[in-house]
Amino acid sequence: MLDNIIKDSDFANVMQKNMQDMILHFFSKEQNFGILCKIKDVEFSPELPEDIQNQFHQMTLFFLAGYTFETARIDDEYLVFEAGFGTDNFGSLVTVPLLSIMQIIIDETPVLINLAIYKKEIKEIKNEIKEKGIKNSMNSFLTNPENSKFLK
Repeated sequence: MLDNIIKDSDFANVMQKNMQDMILHFFSKEQNFGILCKIKDVEFSPELPEDIQNQFHQMTLFFLAGYTFETARIDDEYLVFEAGFGTDNFGSLVTVPLLSIMQIIIDETPVLINLAIYKKEIKEIKNEIKEKGIKNSMNSFLTNPENSKFLK
């Protein structure tokens, strides 16, 4: 039963909205917080050096405080912030899909736990199917001689 819920897209939308609302609330209260997230879904721009990337665990905690907190924002379904990594404080823009955040933490206490399963691939597949469908529709339209009157 739980398996059906956590894979449900409506449930994922509710969880994403809850995380977004909570993070925006923390921004408004200037409350620092941490996020425990799946590192495989996180994007870094520029890419981090390999020696830094190798230090991350599958589940990685980022703490948003100071400059990192000041640069943090919500962009659509992503939490975006700047952070420095390693001994040289290598700067990178970090983009985290909200649904890949497993916990939001304040003072070592989880204040939100996300059980929804993030499916980035599904969105990409839906877009690809839509694009192919449009191409197939156009090809069907163009190959029908009856439609030549519409192309003038």
